[in-house]
Amino acid sequence: MVFQPHGLSPDRSARDLFGARLRHHRERAGLSLRRLAEELNYSKSHLARIERAESLPYDDLPTMLDAHFGTDGLFTSLYELVRKEPIPRRFHRVIEIASRATVIRQYASATVPGLLQTSELALRSLRSGRPYAPVAEIEATASARIDRQARLSSQRPPRCWFILDEAVLRRRVGSAEVMRHQMMSLIERGTSPHVTLQVLPFDAGEHAEMGGSLTLYTLPDQPLLAYLEGSRSGTIIEDQDEVAELEESYDLLKAMALSPRDSEAMIRAAMEDWTPCEPPRT
Repeated sequence: MVFQPHGLSPDRSARDLFGARLRHHRERAGLSLRRLAEELNYSKSHLARIERAESLPYDDLPTMLDAHFGTDGLFTSLYELVRKEPIPRRFHRVIEIASRATVIRQYASATVPGLLQTSELALRSLRSGRPYAPVAEIEATASARIDRQARLSSQRPPRCWFILDEAVLRRRVGSAEVMRHQMMSLIERGTSPHVTLQVLPFDAGEHAEMGGSLTLYTLPDQPLLAYLEGSRSGTIIEDQDEVAELEESYDLLKAMALSPRDSEAMIRAAMEDWTPCEPPRT
Protein backbone atom coordinates (compact mmCIF):
# COMPACT_ATOMS: atom_id res chain seq x y z
CA MET A 1 0.00 0.00 0.00
CA VAL A 2 1.36 3.40 -1.02
CA PHE A 3 1.56 5.87 1.85
CA GLN A 4 -0.83 8.81 1.47
CA PRO A 5 0.11 11.87 3.54
CA HIS A 6 -2.49 13.52 5.71
CA GLY A 7 -4.35 16.19 3.74
CA LEU A 8 -3.98 19.84 4.68
CA SER A 9 -6.05 22.94 3.99
CA PRO A 10 -3.59 25.86 4.24
CA ASP A 11 -6.43 28.39 4.21
CA ARG A 12 -8.11 26.79 7.24
CA SER A 13 -5.69 27.74 9.98
CA ALA A 14 -2.20 29.02 10.69
CA ARG A 15 -1.23 25.54 11.86
CA ASP A 16 -2.32 24.06 8.53
CA LEU A 17 -0.39 26.72 6.64
CA PHE A 18 2.77 26.07 8.67
CA GLY A 19 2.41 22.31 8.14
CA ALA A 20 1.76 22.72 4.41
CA ARG A 21 4.83 24.94 3.95
CA LEU A 22 6.94 22.49 5.95
CA ARG A 23 5.80 19.56 3.80
CA HIS A 24 6.29 21.55 0.59
CA HIS A 25 9.89 22.50 1.36
CA ARG A 26 10.72 19.07 2.77
CA GLU A 27 9.44 17.23 -0.30
CA ARG A 28 11.04 19.74 -2.69
CA ALA A 29 14.34 19.00 -0.97
CA GLY A 30 13.72 15.26 -1.43
CA LEU A 31 13.75 14.59 2.31
CA SER A 32 11.73 12.10 4.32
CA LEU A 33 10.51 13.09 7.75
CA ARG A 34 13.08 10.77 9.28
CA ARG A 35 15.91 12.32 7.28
CA LEU A 36 14.85 15.88 8.09
CA ALA A 37 14.56 14.99 11.78
CA GLU A 38 18.10 13.59 11.69
CA GLU A 39 19.49 16.67 9.97
CA LEU A 40 17.80 19.00 12.44
CA ASN A 41 18.46 16.73 15.44
CA TYR A 42 14.74 16.99 16.16
CA SER A 43 11.96 14.57 17.11
CA LYS A 44 10.55 12.82 14.02
CA SER A 45 7.20 12.18 15.73
CA HIS A 46 6.83 15.84 16.66
CA LEU A 47 7.79 16.96 13.17
CA ALA A 48 5.05 14.67 11.84
CA ARG A 49 2.48 16.17 14.21
CA ILE A 50 3.50 19.69 13.21
CA GLU A 51 3.26 18.80 9.53
CA ARG A 52 -0.24 17.39 10.11
CA ALA A 53 -1.24 20.59 11.97
CA GLU A 54 -1.81 18.59 15.16
CA SER A 55 0.87 20.24 17.29
CA LEU A 56 2.57 23.59 17.72
CA PRO A 57 6.18 24.16 16.66
CA TYR A 58 8.31 25.18 19.60
CA ASP A 59 11.82 25.99 20.77
CA ASP A 60 13.88 27.30 17.85
CA LEU A 61 12.41 25.01 15.18
CA PRO A 62 11.12 27.87 12.95
CA THR A 63 14.59 29.45 12.90
CA MET A 64 16.17 26.07 12.21
CA LEU A 65 13.79 25.45 9.30
CA ASP A 66 14.52 28.87 7.78
CA ALA A 67 18.26 28.20 8.00
CA HIS A 68 17.92 24.65 6.64
CA PHE A 69 15.72 25.52 3.65
CA GLY A 70 16.99 29.07 3.06
CA THR A 71 13.49 30.50 3.38
CA ASP A 72 14.51 33.95 4.65
CA GLY A 73 12.30 34.12 7.76
CA LEU A 74 9.21 32.40 6.29
CA PHE A 75 8.80 29.87 9.10
CA THR A 76 9.67 32.42 11.77
CA SER A 77 6.91 34.72 10.46
CA LEU A 78 4.40 31.88 10.22
CA TYR A 79 5.21 30.87 13.78
CA GLU A 80 4.05 34.29 15.02
CA LEU A 81 0.64 33.53 13.48
CA VAL A 82 0.59 30.01 14.90
CA ARG A 83 1.32 31.28 18.41
CA LYS A 84 -1.88 33.34 18.28
CA GLU A 85 -3.89 30.27 17.31
CA PRO A 86 -3.10 27.60 19.91
CA ILE A 87 -6.41 25.72 19.68
CA PRO A 88 -6.47 22.55 17.52
CA ARG A 89 -8.75 22.91 14.53
CA ARG A 90 -11.11 20.14 15.67
CA PHE A 91 -12.30 22.54 18.40
CA HIS A 92 -12.65 25.61 16.18
CA ARG A 93 -16.32 25.11 15.37
CA VAL A 94 -17.52 24.62 18.93
CA ILE A 95 -15.48 27.64 20.04
CA GLU A 96 -17.11 29.68 17.28
CA ILE A 97 -20.54 28.43 18.37
CA ALA A 98 -19.83 29.34 22.00
CA SER A 99 -18.69 32.82 20.95
CA ARG A 100 -22.11 33.52 19.38
CA ALA A 101 -24.35 31.78 21.90
CA THR A 102 -26.81 33.92 23.84
CA VAL A 103 -27.50 31.15 26.36
CA ILE A 104 -25.01 28.51 27.52
CA ARG A 105 -26.14 25.63 29.74
CA GLN A 106 -23.44 23.21 30.82
CA TYR A 107 -23.08 20.16 33.02
CA ALA A 108 -19.54 19.21 34.05
CA SER A 109 -18.86 15.85 35.66
CA ALA A 110 -15.11 15.86 36.18
CA THR A 111 -13.53 19.30 36.14
CA VAL A 112 -14.40 22.98 36.23
CA PRO A 113 -15.73 24.21 32.85
CA GLY A 114 -13.22 26.23 30.84
CA LEU A 115 -15.32 29.39 31.12
CA LEU A 116 -14.95 29.22 34.92
CA GLN A 117 -11.37 28.02 35.35
CA THR A 118 -8.63 30.03 37.00
CA SER A 119 -5.40 30.29 35.04
CA GLU A 120 -3.64 27.99 37.52
CA LEU A 121 -6.27 25.26 37.23
CA ALA A 122 -6.33 25.61 33.43
CA LEU A 123 -2.58 25.00 33.27
CA ARG A 124 -2.73 21.95 35.52
CA SER A 125 -5.75 20.48 33.72
CA LEU A 126 -4.13 20.85 30.31
CA ARG A 127 -0.82 19.46 31.51
CA SER A 128 -2.44 16.34 32.98
CA GLY A 129 -3.97 15.47 29.60
CA ARG A 130 -0.87 16.33 27.54
CA PRO A 131 2.16 15.27 29.59
CA TYR A 132 4.60 15.42 26.66
CA ALA A 133 3.52 18.77 25.20
CA PRO A 134 6.06 21.61 25.40
CA VAL A 135 5.57 24.11 28.20
CA ALA A 136 5.07 26.95 25.70
CA GLU A 137 2.25 25.05 23.99
CA ILE A 138 0.44 24.37 27.27
CA GLU A 139 0.80 28.00 28.33
CA ALA A 140 -0.51 29.28 24.98
CA THR A 141 -3.55 26.99 25.10
CA ALA A 142 -4.31 27.94 28.70
CA SER A 143 -3.99 31.63 27.85
CA ALA A 144 -6.42 31.24 24.94
CA ARG A 145 -8.89 29.48 27.27
CA ILE A 146 -8.72 32.27 29.82
CA ASP A 147 -9.05 34.93 27.10
CA ARG A 148 -12.42 33.45 26.08
CA GLN A 149 -13.75 34.20 29.56
CA ALA A 150 -13.73 37.91 28.73
CA ARG A 151 -17.13 37.45 27.10
CA LEU A 152 -18.65 36.79 30.52
CA SER A 153 -17.66 40.34 31.51
CA SER A 154 -18.72 41.99 28.26
CA GLN A 155 -21.56 44.49 27.92
CA ARG A 156 -23.89 41.79 26.59
CA PRO A 157 -22.71 38.51 28.14
CA PRO A 158 -24.46 35.21 27.46
CA ARG A 159 -26.89 33.84 30.04
CA CYS A 160 -24.96 30.97 31.63
CA TRP A 161 -26.18 28.07 33.72
CA PHE A 162 -23.56 25.68 35.09
CA ILE A 163 -24.25 22.42 36.92
CA LEU A 164 -21.10 21.08 38.56
CA ASP A 165 -20.85 17.54 39.82
CA GLU A 166 -19.61 17.40 43.41
CA ALA A 167 -16.53 15.59 42.07
CA VAL A 168 -15.50 18.90 40.47
CA LEU A 169 -15.18 20.36 43.96
CA ARG A 170 -13.54 17.34 45.57
CA ARG A 171 -10.98 16.07 43.04
CA ARG A 172 -7.71 17.91 43.51
CA VAL A 173 -6.19 19.50 40.43
CA GLY A 174 -2.76 20.83 41.29
CA SER A 175 -2.25 21.91 44.88
CA ALA A 176 -4.73 22.60 47.66
CA GLU A 177 -4.02 26.29 47.10
CA VAL A 178 -4.98 26.00 43.42
CA MET A 179 -8.26 24.38 44.44
CA ARG A 180 -8.98 26.97 47.14
CA HIS A 181 -8.46 29.81 44.67
CA GLN A 182 -10.70 28.00 42.19
CA MET A 183 -13.48 27.69 44.77
CA MET A 184 -13.17 31.39 45.57
CA SER A 185 -13.43 32.18 41.86
CA LEU A 186 -16.55 30.03 41.50
CA ILE A 187 -18.23 31.88 44.36
CA GLU A 188 -17.38 35.21 42.77
CA ARG A 189 -18.65 34.10 39.36
CA GLY A 190 -21.88 32.94 40.93
CA THR A 191 -22.66 36.48 42.09
CA SER A 192 -22.99 37.69 38.49
CA PRO A 193 -26.65 38.23 37.55
CA HIS A 194 -26.23 36.35 34.26
CA VAL A 195 -24.51 33.30 35.82
CA THR A 196 -26.24 30.54 37.80
CA LEU A 197 -24.23 27.82 39.53
CA GLN A 198 -25.65 24.58 40.90
CA VAL A 199 -23.87 21.59 42.40
CA LEU A 200 -25.05 18.04 41.78
CA PRO A 201 -24.22 16.20 45.04
CA PHE A 202 -22.98 12.63 45.16
CA ASP A 203 -26.12 11.50 46.95
CA ALA A 204 -28.25 12.52 43.95
CA GLY A 205 -27.32 9.12 42.58
CA GLU A 206 -26.99 7.90 39.02
CA HIS A 207 -28.00 9.86 35.93
CA ALA A 208 -27.70 9.74 32.15
CA GLU A 209 -24.72 12.08 31.79
CA MET A 210 -22.29 10.42 34.20
CA GLY A 211 -18.69 10.51 33.00
CA GLY A 212 -18.96 13.31 30.46
CA SER A 213 -19.77 16.95 29.85
CA LEU A 214 -22.96 18.22 28.22
CA THR A 215 -23.42 21.75 26.89
CA LEU A 216 -26.49 23.28 25.26
CA TYR A 217 -26.03 26.37 23.07
CA THR A 218 -28.81 28.78 22.16
CA LEU A 219 -27.86 30.90 19.14
CA PRO A 220 -29.78 33.74 17.47
CA ASP A 221 -32.21 32.46 14.83
CA GLN A 222 -30.84 28.91 14.93
CA PRO A 223 -32.01 25.59 16.37
CA LEU A 224 -30.63 24.56 19.75
CA LEU A 225 -27.25 22.80 19.54
CA ALA A 226 -25.72 20.32 21.98
CA TYR A 227 -22.09 19.43 22.58
CA LEU A 228 -20.96 16.20 24.24
CA GLU A 229 -17.37 16.11 25.43
CA GLY A 230 -15.21 13.35 26.85
CA SER A 231 -11.66 13.51 28.11
CA ARG A 232 -10.17 13.45 24.58
CA SER A 233 -13.01 14.07 22.15
CA GLY A 234 -16.09 16.17 21.55
CA THR A 235 -19.17 15.88 19.34
CA ILE A 236 -21.56 18.59 18.19
CA ILE A 237 -25.15 17.30 18.08
CA GLU A 238 -27.46 18.99 15.58
CA ASP A 239 -30.19 16.39 15.09
CA GLN A 240 -33.13 18.01 16.85
CA ASP A 241 -34.56 14.74 18.20
CA GLU A 242 -31.23 13.99 19.90
CA VAL A 243 -30.89 17.56 21.08
CA ALA A 244 -34.37 17.39 22.63
CA GLU A 245 -33.39 14.24 24.55
CA LEU A 246 -30.22 15.91 25.82
CA GLU A 247 -32.14 19.03 26.85
CA GLU A 248 -34.54 16.83 28.83
CA SER A 249 -31.53 15.16 30.45
CA TYR A 250 -30.12 18.57 31.39
CA ASP A 251 -33.44 19.68 32.86
CA LEU A 252 -33.48 16.54 35.00
CA LEU A 253 -29.96 17.27 36.25
CA LYS A 254 -31.07 20.80 37.12
CA ALA A 255 -33.95 19.38 39.18
CA MET A 256 -31.61 16.91 40.95
CA ALA A 257 -29.01 19.57 41.79
CA LEU A 258 -28.89 21.75 44.88
CA SER A 259 -30.40 25.22 44.76
CA PRO A 260 -27.99 28.05 43.88
CA ARG A 261 -27.90 29.12 47.55
CA ASP A 262 -27.21 25.61 48.85
CA SER A 263 -24.70 25.13 46.04
CA GLU A 264 -22.79 28.21 47.16
CA ALA A 265 -22.74 26.80 50.69
CA MET A 266 -21.26 23.54 49.41
CA ILE A 267 -18.62 25.39 47.39
CA ARG A 268 -17.70 27.43 50.48
CA ALA A 269 -17.41 24.22 52.51
CA ALA A 270 -15.14 22.76 49.82
CA MET A 271 -13.04 25.93 49.91
CA GLU A 272 -12.56 25.50 53.65
CA ASP A 273 -11.58 21.87 53.10
CA TRP A 274 -8.90 23.02 50.65
CA THR A 275 -7.52 25.60 53.09
CA PRO A 276 -4.28 24.29 54.61
CA CYS A 277 -4.42 23.92 58.39
CA GLU A 278 -1.94 25.95 60.40
CA PRO A 279 0.50 23.84 62.40
CA PRO A 280 -0.18 23.79 66.14
CA ARG A 281 1.71 26.36 68.16
CA THR A 282 4.28 25.07 70.59
